[in-house]
Amino acid sequence: MHRFYIAALRVGIAAVILFGLFGQIVVIPTTAADEVDRFPPYAPFAAPYVTVAIIGIACVQVALAAVWMLLTMVERDAIFTSRAFRWVDIIIGCSLVATLLAIGVTGHLALTDIPSPGDGMELIGALAAAIASVGVGAAFAMLIVIMRSLLHKATDLQTEIAEVV
Repeated sequence: MHRFYIAALRVGIAAVILFGLFGQIVVIPTTAADEVDRFPPYAPFAAPYVTVAIIGIACVQVALAAVWMLLTMVERDAIFTSRAFRWVDIIIGCSLVATLLAIGVTGHLALTDIPSPGDGMELIGALAAAIASVGVGAAFAMLIVIMRSLLHKATDLQTEIAEVV
């Protein structure tokens, strides 16, 4: 992979990590506080949902750090080694944790009677978003598991070729 593309990807990863950090520190707590001020019955739900959102973003940040390390391995032409599996496993673990968080939120939204300031459409929208997050997270985890098996096969073939040469 060309160094320009690796550098561009690293800039993008750094930007997303920093944007996520800003969201964790400023946006999510402020938005939750504003919603509680606007509709006080949300108060008991603010802290748990803020915590879940912050942990979910942390999962994305850790996965992006693992992608950064994989880019470093690509740059050094060392991607087809056993060390790459550790970083891929971290990405899989992060996606599974985030998916489990989304499953928890989906279950809570579906089974708990949460008060609504209007006709309840915002809760239906939140439930739909949580269900979509579960589906996307599960699909992403399965895709990375498949990609891990392809990396394993490519690593085995690389090792065989190195032995022959």
